[in-house]
Amino acid sequence: MVLVVLSAGLTGCIKTTRLVTKTVAPEMYRSAGVEVLQKEVSDRDAAIKTLNASVLITASTGGGSTGKVTTYTSFRGYILVRKPRDLRVIMQLPILGSRAMEMVSDANGFTLVHASSKGDVWIQGTNTVTKPSKNGLENLRPPVFFDSLLVPGVGPDELVALNESTRILPVVGKKNEEMEEPDYDLEVMKVKDGKILHTVRVVHINRVNMLPYQQDTYNENGQVETQAKYDNYKDFGGTQFPSLITITRPLDEYSLKLQITKLTLNDKLDDDQFELKIPDGAAVQKMQ
Repeated sequence: MVLVVLSAGLTGCIKTTRLVTKTVAPEMYRSAGVEVLQKEVSDRDAAIKTLNASVLITASTGGGSTGKVTTYTSFRGYILVRKPRDLRVIMQLPILGSRAMEMVSDANGFTLVHASSKGDVWIQGTNTVTKPSKNGLENLRPPVFFDSLLVPGVGPDELVALNESTRILPVVGKKNEEMEEPDYDLEVMKVKDGKILHTVRVVHINRVNMLPYQQDTYNENGQVETQAKYDNYKDFGGTQFPSLITITRPLDEYSLKLQITKLTLNDKLDDDQFELKIPDGAAVQKMQ
């Protein structure tokens, strides 16, 4: 009897209707199991040995703790990557084109030089932060570049799990319509202390083209430490690669936007391209 009464009430004249944005599903999208996705991510990573990119780098700092965000003038530059851990980053001063900053690193640490009004400042440090700085950008380390540019494959000591999700995207040319895109979340984990599963990172994969659109990297406390977003995929020598990568460090409250204007993959890179010699007599600051 209660159900009958409710049904009668719901079909009565007392009701409110409001307009919401219409969502549509893509015409085609793929389905895959966790084993297939794990292999695709690992194969994609293994296929890229070196990377040589011309980029436009824009840095922003600030957030909720300061109540403001400051965006700095964009720098043109170059990023060179050679596996397993060699990295070189060069940034040029706007207009002048002279060196603003240059950094090389390997598995053991990094060497950096940046321009100042009093001349070049030389810094050497470790790849992991042991003494965090209040200035978020000073906590930037080479692995953030390395692991955000190239989504790492799944290691032999890592476990994976797969979840399904959706994200809402605007439809180009249609104001009142959005795309409800189905996605996969590939969670990569390690066993901690012999019995605790620790999430290392989550790779978010677009089921329309099966390419990563975001990667969240977690610290030991389960917090998102680095978030990398991948947009505007283009064909570079037969390989689909994002031409816009946004790296966000929510705990340090800074972000880097990398717009790739030119990219060469798997060309030979020599040892001297990853060398940065400190001049004799130059003072060197240590960063931990």
